[in-house]
Amino acid sequence: MHPAAARRILRLALGTSLCLAFSQVVNWPLSFVAPVLTMFILALPLPPPGLRKGIVFVLALLAPTVLGAYVLLPFLTHMRGVGILLVGLGLFFTFYYTARGGQPILGTFMTMGLTLVTTIGSVSSELLMLLVQSLGVCAAVGIVFVWIAHALLPDPPPDPSLAGIQKPAAPPPDPSTAGWRALRSLAIVFPVALAFLFMSGSPSYTVVMIKVATMGQQATADHSRAMGRSLLESTFWGGIGAIIAWQVLAIWPSLLMYVLLVGLAALIYGRWIFQGPAVHPNFQMVSFAYLTMLVILGPAVLDGAGSSGAGGAFWTRLGLFVLIAVYGTVSVWVFDSLWPERKAMPGTVETAQSPFAVARAEGDARNRRNRTITLTGKPAANAKRPSRLKPLPQRKP
Repeated sequence: MHPAAARRILRLALGTSLCLAFSQVVNWPLSFVAPVLTMFILALPLPPPGLRKGIVFVLALLAPTVLGAYVLLPFLTHMRGVGILLVGLGLFFTFYYTARGGQPILGTFMTMGLTLVTTIGSVSSELLMLLVQSLGVCAAVGIVFVWIAHALLPDPPPDPSLAGIQKPAAPPPDPSTAGWRALRSLAIVFPVALAFLFMSGSPSYTVVMIKVATMGQQATADHSRAMGRSLLESTFWGGIGAIIAWQVLAIWPSLLMYVLLVGLAALIYGRWIFQGPAVHPNFQMVSFAYLTMLVILGPAVLDGAGSSGAGGAFWTRLGLFVLIAVYGTVSVWVFDSLWPERKAMPGTVETAQSPFAVARAEGDARNRRNRTITLTGKPAANAKRPSRLKPLPQRKP
């Protein structure tokens, strides 16, 4: 295994487990969200966020919630039609931001904030304010444990033989394709948000809305062919991990066992998240599977592992996740059938790639260079710059 991949897998397990242990000991409302945020950041091959970027992450999660409480709630209460339209526009902007090449972490945080305002703020403004405080604590704690994990397990120094190799430049974003992908994500998330808007017990489905928000961002990153399969596979493998962990916790309900199970799951899932100096080709699906496991397991453990009520809530929540995954797959198939994606015309720039796709392409390029260096002992001749074709000589009249 590549040293960088091994270091990142261990860092993912260590940071998520430590954050989980701290959140379970302090046990503030929605404390299980903190390790989910830590895992989501550590699952990307990115350097540790600085203080400024950490504050941006926290604000990206809280700003839609706070602004929605003062802007959207009056419309949802007195002019519900206008409020629903504003919620749809806000969700479209978050998906369009990611599809245009924005950071998926910020896009996911903004989507979570808007969906939680719709489901909880429409029921009780007091619950919404409590939610804002809890999410603020979760975001701050999650960023702190990302810093701790990077401090304990920093990235290895770069390979000197690859120092002169330039990263492939990402193609410029295409606004029409980004808008099409944002509309596809909106077709998944918006109907579910509307359904929970008209349900009186929507605050109890906060975890489900977090899954729906991440599913919408997953739809923005994936292409049409892989979208439905990725949704089903991530829910399936995440559900399998949650079921195994739940059965073990039913035998030995202990905080130590809970932390060890989450760390072990990170080591298992991490082998299909990181590969070589970058990421595995299936890293997006596997990272969402690990996120699904944490989101299913966290609230059930807070309810009390081993109790009959918690067991019923666990299986109910797991059934909802499967139902939502099937719904997302069907909605994507219907959307792609009615409005197929336009292919790039010959001679035009290729459509935009998401940060997930760019990271995957960079990882494949690095793996090819590493194999070339291993065989020849030196970088490939065309590794520093792409080859350019000479223009044909013009005929003289």
